[in-house]
Amino acid sequence: MARDGVYAKGRLKREEILDVALEVFADEGYRGTSLRTVAARCGLTVAGVMHYFDSREDLLTQVIVRRDQTGRPIYHDAPRTLAENVKGNAERPGLVELFVSLTAAAHDREHPAHEVLAHRYAGLRATLSADVVERQEAGELPSHLDPDAIARLIIATADGAQLQWMVDDEARLEGPLSTLLYDVLGLPRP
Repeated sequence: MARDGVYAKGRLKREEILDVALEVFADEGYRGTSLRTVAARCGLTVAGVMHYFDSREDLLTQVIVRRDQTGRPIYHDAPRTLAENVKGNAERPGLVELFVSLTAAAHDREHPAHEVLAHRYAGLRATLSADVVERQEAGELPSHLDPDAIARLIIATADGAQLQWMVDDEARLEGPLSTLLYDVLGLPRP
């Protein structure tokens, strides 16, 4: 019984670290944040924080997982929900920077983010593809379009917008995705 209490405390502390890290990275940015800041806010040392994660990269990967968990779930009306989530990312530029950096690093199959992001993209693609099929059956989208190709296009547009937004002061996060969804694909505007 005591073991369960120890494990529960450890899980709670790990969750606290992730919540604090999410807040710190959102406020201070990916490059401007040290693990010392996260540790101090959790009442730990850096070594204490790292006790709960396999590596710094694992912690950063789990921060992105936590970000996705705290956003609006992408189930019903998937393209529009994704667009709203991307638009909301403008308020958390440090997390956009972290996501873009981790996505690039995840090219290495040994990186902790590789499997997490591969699974994330597969799930998002499946959700968007199913939404496209529903819209084709409802007559909102042409039936000749490949649902998987449209899902990949939507994701590429969302990710590309985030990349551009980081370096182009005139770019808007939601602009390209809104253009694709409402002007090109002709989905009804919210």
